[in-house]
Amino acid sequence: MNQSSFHHIALIAKPDASEAVRETLQRVMRFLDERGLRPSLSHETARLLGGPLGYSTTDLGERCDLAIVIGGDGTLLHSARALVDFGIPLLGINLGRLGFLADISPDQMCDMLGAILDGQYQREERMLLECRIGEQVPQLALNDVVLHKWNIARMLEFETWVNGSLIDTQRSDGIIVSTPTGSTAYALSGGGPLLSPELDAIALVPICPHTLSNRPIVVHGDSDIRFRVTGRTEPEHVRVSCDGQTVLEIAPGEEIRIRRHARTLHLLHPAGHDHFQILRTKLGWGDTPA
Repeated sequence: MNQSSFHHIALIAKPDASEAVRETLQRVMRFLDERGLRPSLSHETARLLGGPLGYSTTDLGERCDLAIVIGGDGTLLHSARALVDFGIPLLGINLGRLGFLADISPDQMCDMLGAILDGQYQREERMLLECRIGEQVPQLALNDVVLHKWNIARMLEFETWVNGSLIDTQRSDGIIVSTPTGSTAYALSGGGPLLSPELDAIALVPICPHTLSNRPIVVHGDSDIRFRVTGRTEPEHVRVSCDGQTVLEIAPGEEIRIRRHARTLHLLHPAGHDHFQILRTKLGWGDTPA
């Protein structure tokens, strides 16, 4: 038996109780058991198996040196925000659709897990964004922070400031502030650029802008980005979403501030991982016309 590079492994599964999730989770646990590894399960993951109470996110972060996430990119996004400050790497097994982040398929799972546990892997760092509204507690996003309208059929009006300089005052349905990771998510459908994951950059992608000259902008990853709602837009009609999973309200006069989070996320990929090969596969690039 090969000696594992990791000794304390967390298992975090999509909490939907589907047969595919349970079956994949059980296969991973059997595989780890054969290698003499006893994983720690999150509370939700333990409940899927009807077993004893699992561990909190804090406990997993403090006791484990690797987290295996079973689900889709949404599950990995949630886990990334919860565990980034503990510095442990994440490895994703994809049970979702696209799988840009969780890139190990169930049919290759055991072979790839074995190689990774034997030290054959690529480690990648990804930046997160930190969003603060007024004096509220900052929220994190691995993909994007989105300023968008809420329960109205008209556009928002807001100012965009970068490093203290006014960029523009725009009327649109909102704006997407995307990391390189998020450039293949909502920002892609909004017409934003695809950013290579290692770039130290942030993309600002307007959503349905009223002025056709209003185009996506890419700024440095250290930029201080701020938004101020102006004009006749009422704050009650505005929301800010982080990774599409956390929704924040704003009060009159509150400023939305976005900047890089102090800690980076560590992702593990199988040896030979090729980001552009994933893009070709997921986006259908290079298909020969019939």
